[in-house]
This record gives sequence, C-alpha cells and structure tokens, in this order.
Amino acid sequence: MPRGLPPLELTPGGDFGWMKKDYSWKDEKGGRGNSFGESHGHSIIAVDFGYSAASQKTAPMGKYPSSALHCSSCHDPHNKYRRNWDGSITTEGAPIIASGSYSDSPDPDINTSVSVYRMLGGIDYQPKSLEGEFRFTKDPPAAVSPRSYNRAETSTQTRVAYGSGMSEWCMNCHIYYNSKKSHPSGNTVKITHEMANSYNSYLSGDSPSTSYLSLVPFEVGSTDYALLKRLAVKDDSQLEGPVNAIVSCISCHRAHASGWDHSLRFNHSTRRITTCDSSGNTVYPDPSTDPAYAQGHSIAETKKAYYDREATKFGDWKRNLCSKCHAKE
Repeated sequence: MPRGLPPLELTPGGDFGWMKKDYSWKDEKGGRGNSFGESHGHSIIAVDFGYSAASQKTAPMGKYPSSALHCSSCHDPHNKYRRNWDGSITTEGAPIIASGSYSDSPDPDINTSVSVYRMLGGIDYQPKSLEGEFRFTKDPPAAVSPRSYNRAETSTQTRVAYGSGMSEWCMNCHIYYNSKKSHPSGNTVKITHEMANSYNSYLSGDSPSTSYLSLVPFEVGSTDYALLKRLAVKDDSQLEGPVNAIVSCISCHRAHASGWDHSLRFNHSTRRITTCDSSGNTVYPDPSTDPAYAQGHSIAETKKAYYDREATKFGDWKRNLCSKCHAKE
C-alpha cells in the first residue's frame, strides 16, 4: 500500500487495505502522534494477502481470540441462516432461494426463505475450526443494501437501510461493550430530540428531510423490510433524518476497516476535519502545513476516507462528525 495513496474500495463496510497504513505526525503540542494499521479495523488473518492477527490477544471489550479472526468468524460460508416469511431466523426449514441483503431481493413466503443480511452468523454460530466456547447468542440484524454499493459518494450517497439489531449482533464478540465506559448503543438507545436537532443542522442547508449522512448512519428501529427496501438507495431520494431512530455501532464504525482509528467512519481524534487554504478555499488538511489536523494522511487519503466527498461539502474548519449528533459548534 504505497505511502500517500489510499485504498480503492468504497463499500459501506470499508476497505481492509487501511489495515496496511501506518501514520505518524507532529501534534499540536509538538509531540508525536501515531495511528497504526491494525487499529483501523478488524485484523483478519489472510496470510496470502499479507494480513495477520492483531497484537491485542482478544476482541476489544470481548474474549474472541485475535489468533482465530477470519472472514468466517462473522460470515457463515455455508449460509445456513435464513429469514423466513414470518420474520424468524432459523437454520432449517424452507429453502433459501436468494440473498436477502438487497433492495431488489425477493421476499420470503410460506414455501421459501432468503439469506440473512450478508450471510452473517446467527445464534449458536461458531466456525468449526475455532476451539472453545464462543457461540453467538444473537441473530443477524435487519438491514438492506442497494444492489450497487461499492461506489464513491462524490455526488450522491449510498444509503444502507439499517433497521435494528446491529449493536446486539456486534456484541456476539464484543460482549462487554455495554459497560459504563462505552458510548451507549443498541435497540433501546434512542436518538434524543436534541440529538436529532443537531443531526438535522450539522451541514449548511440541512433539514429534517435532507440531513441523512452515510458517515453517521442510524438504525430506523424497524424490521419492516418493505420500509428498509424503500430506504436503501443510492440516488439521494431518501435522506430523511432520524425519527425514533437508534444509536448503533455502525453509526460511528465501519464493519471492516476505515482510514481512522477504531474503524471509525470519521476522524474523531482531531477537532476539525477541514481547514482553509491561503486563498480562503475549504480544503482537507495538508500534512505539510496542518500536520495536527492531517494526522499523517495525505489529502488524497483523507478524501478517500470520506468516500470522495469534496471538502466543500463540510465547509471551513468544520468540527468533526461527533458534532453531527452532539452539537459542538
């Protein structure tokens, strides 16, 4: 992964290539800051592609062993989990006729089922190669993606419709997450009225009907797949802000990896995500002139980490995206 050049994939889950990017910079106090590749996401083991286990022995806030983290730790390669016509998820029953992950996927009926979202493991899932007791206790979330999703968001966004259950599913591995030190998330954690007001006004021109941002998504609190399929678009026709919405792990993190620490969708460790050049133009921070804000990232890397959005989308000296929900301006 060449210095200064970003990974290329733009799936909602992120590109594992970020795991190969180490950064260092001079911080605002003159000290050194670091962001190591393994902090950018899930350290899957894929020796053929140069990926190895994380130095941390277990999943953060969990006990799943890093030495056994493979793609199959989350995704069931045999795809036995199915969503049935009544909404139940089982490993037996009506045959799986198609993926259930997309806005154009068929609906299950009394005689057929569809696969769960992204072939994720459900209750009692554990790869046969993994020894010990690590069986999942929660089923996959209710979610739907547009059929085309690996794309830049230069002009329009890719909206994955997250319904409910994502945080609960993540806690299959991060079992101790809901401690007092954790950011609240899950099916019972609603976006408050104050947070919604902040969400709906973060960007200039935002309104409750246009404020959705894929860099800070939310769960709509529903398992109604007709609704989720309607919301899962890439043409900006469904940009409604949060209403009775849920704070979820994916509100801040990407499932695979990102350009920032902890697989975050945005850089939370700097106060500003944009700066202003000598001509007064809104720009992403230049590591040569704004090292404390760029944090080792080239302008191209920062832009790619924000899925090819122009800096002008945010405006001058914009607060980081924690302010999307928690007004800091």
